[in-house]
Amino acid sequence: MNFAVLQFPGSNCDQDCVHVIKNVLGHSARLVWHKDNSLAGYDAVLVPGGFSYGDYLRTGAIARFSPIMHAVQGFAANGGPVLGICNGFQILCEAGLLPGALIRNRSLQFRCEHIYLKTATFDTPFTSKIPHDKLLRIPIAHGEGCYFADDATIAKLEANHQVLWQYVTAQGELTKMSNPNGSIHNIAGICNEGRNVAGLMPHPERASESLLGSDDGRLIFESLVNWLNNRSKTKAA
Repeated sequence: MNFAVLQFPGSNCDQDCVHVIKNVLGHSARLVWHKDNSLAGYDAVLVPGGFSYGDYLRTGAIARFSPIMHAVQGFAANGGPVLGICNGFQILCEAGLLPGALIRNRSLQFRCEHIYLKTATFDTPFTSKIPHDKLLRIPIAHGEGCYFADDATIAKLEANHQVLWQYVTAQGELTKMSNPNGSIHNIAGICNEGRNVAGLMPHPERASESLLGSDDGRLIFESLVNWLNNRSKTKAA
């Protein structure tokens, strides 16, 4: 499988994503510069974390106008899988590929720590390999990670099972204290209606090897690889 990892001025998790795809999972991953305008030949797109364009105006607000994002929109419209991580999640929301917005943490503090995630939906390219009873221990590092949307959007996300991950305690409980940024309903990640575009604030690429203290994040990438393999087999048949 061939993964495109987008690279904007200010990206700082792009190399981490490339490392996981190439050296941990054994697939091809290449950096794609923000001024490029084609994603031809790629099977999946990762929009990594960082501070694209210095987070000027709003997080992701300038990156959404990069030439490569027009290609991402076309790629997603054709059913291609796109995963946005942290700043990538913010960019996808700004670009209209995902509903809602990421705003300042309720505490007004930058949060950098390990948290626990409960997977709320399993029938997506990003979650299918996660055991149903498994809590993911994954780090966060953000100042604008509070997911916000109006009541109608939240209701639609929940009715369509588009909420993928929620912040929980180590015992799997949804509590105010387990929510590091004040996100509505402890939402940590969502997907679009087509289920091929997803975003989450935690960093699975920083938790894909046991030497880092957790390899739970690897399950998200393995889910995506598994989905791509199944799609390839279906097309071949």
